[in-house]
Amino acid sequence: MSRITADWIDPITRKRLQRFRAYRRAYYSLLIIVFLYLTSLVAEVFCNDRPLYVQYQGKSYFPVLFFYPEDTFTGNGLLTRPDYKAIHATPAFAHNEENFMIFPLLPFGPQEIIKAESIPVGNEVQIRVRRTPRVGSVNIDADLSIRREQRAAWFFPPEYEAVVGTNFGAVYVLPEPFLQALGQRFDNLAADSYMQVFTDLPAVELHLSPYRPRNRRPETVRIVLRERAAQQQEEIWLYTPEAGQVSAAGALWQGLTGAQREDIRRLAGNRVTAPVGDLRLEHEGAQYRLSFEKEDVRFPFRPVGPHLFGLDDTGRDVLARIFYGLRTSLNFGLLLVVTSLLIGTVIGAVQGYYGGRIDLTGQRLTEIWEALPFLYVLILLGSVYGQSFTLLLLVYGLFNWIGISYYMRAEFLRLRNQQFVEAARCLGLPDRKILFRHILPNALVPLTTFFPFSLVGAIGTLAALDYLGFGLPPPTASWGQLLAQAQGQAYWWLILYPSLALFLVILLCVFVGEGVRNAFDPKQFTRLE
Repeated sequence: MSRITADWIDPITRKRLQRFRAYRRAYYSLLIIVFLYLTSLVAEVFCNDRPLYVQYQGKSYFPVLFFYPEDTFTGNGLLTRPDYKAIHATPAFAHNEENFMIFPLLPFGPQEIIKAESIPVGNEVQIRVRRTPRVGSVNIDADLSIRREQRAAWFFPPEYEAVVGTNFGAVYVLPEPFLQALGQRFDNLAADSYMQVFTDLPAVELHLSPYRPRNRRPETVRIVLRERAAQQQEEIWLYTPEAGQVSAAGALWQGLTGAQREDIRRLAGNRVTAPVGDLRLEHEGAQYRLSFEKEDVRFPFRPVGPHLFGLDDTGRDVLARIFYGLRTSLNFGLLLVVTSLLIGTVIGAVQGYYGGRIDLTGQRLTEIWEALPFLYVLILLGSVYGQSFTLLLLVYGLFNWIGISYYMRAEFLRLRNQQFVEAARCLGLPDRKILFRHILPNALVPLTTFFPFSLVGAIGTLAALDYLGFGLPPPTASWGQLLAQAQGQAYWWLILYPSLALFLVILLCVFVGEGVRNAFDPKQFTRLE
């Protein structure tokens, strides 16, 4: 497009190209799309788990282009596909400067499963210390005297040495709703659970469990007392495996015994390699629960280290799959659109040129075919023949031509009675030459203007079908499959990056389509001023 003034270009086409180039946004969007597509066609050079070049024992190898068995680099007699990264870590390459490998810029393949131990995550263990609220209970009779108690002494002032026999109402001034709830239970009436908060003595919660009527009235009612202030108390300690020490600030750690500290270090050290249970300990009459937390590698995994876009549900690099998914999407879209335009052009041209019964019969058959449910046909054929790129392209192509056939039919109906067509008939030219050599070049405006928008529809449809599970079979790299993996989970990287790639490609295609439509629009040159 750099030399749009070439003599072999038709003057009208030259003006259209000049108008398209004048729309900078569309022009640069086209350049970006072409660059991305050409780059994706050679994706193995930029993104691959196989090296671009290997020099071993004075010989050169190109694994990205050719297959070499494992025996070539290890001499173990195996003819299987080699693990080049594992071979690169062997002494033959690590301790020998003459042997080396050159990997691509992104050394991960779309089907490569990353080993969990190779992902750089910290070994530090967070020790979350929570104060466990004290819980006790008392059983009272109708006059509020305490008949029995269980771990309730802490909830009473020091002057009450014996909890049993004490009048509960003398310690806690019970409000009228709480007394009514107690009365319902003593009267053997159904009652819902009830909770009352006291902000002193110290701050506690009084709980009454739901009650159902019994054969006879209860002699006592159980009240559960729960400490309230301790709910929000929490500390975070940090255990460093290299030093074997716990970094803790505050009086709690200083007040622990040596045995308690040793138990905490032991459990934190075990948590580095495997999950451990919580530890419960008591200090100065208070109960504490310690939970040991460490970030474990579970797939999908967040962006970390060299994996800038994170890992999917089987441990594959998301950036690599997005890059290869670009090639899959554009290849599918281009093949589908070109096929659909060819089929739609031929059918629409025949209907529009001949008209009459051929046109009427063709329209009725097209309407019947259009009424078939595309998704059901795809599901049925996929269940019989299995999901594949070819099947998806074939089924979708059999339905996608209908729209363009209507436009081409209208164009040929308009052009078939033009003077240059009549002149061609008088010269005795066959119909096929009149159709595709004389009329078609003058009817290309719908094909050109709808091409970018049809490409957008094809890419979006492929992503939607892959998301629903009716598209390309796994493990084909696909944006829709990445989005499906994040369904119902908070894996933000599986939502953000594939959606961003899909949005960017569709936006660029829309910009190109807008520029093409404006370049082929004759209204700005036929408008009366």
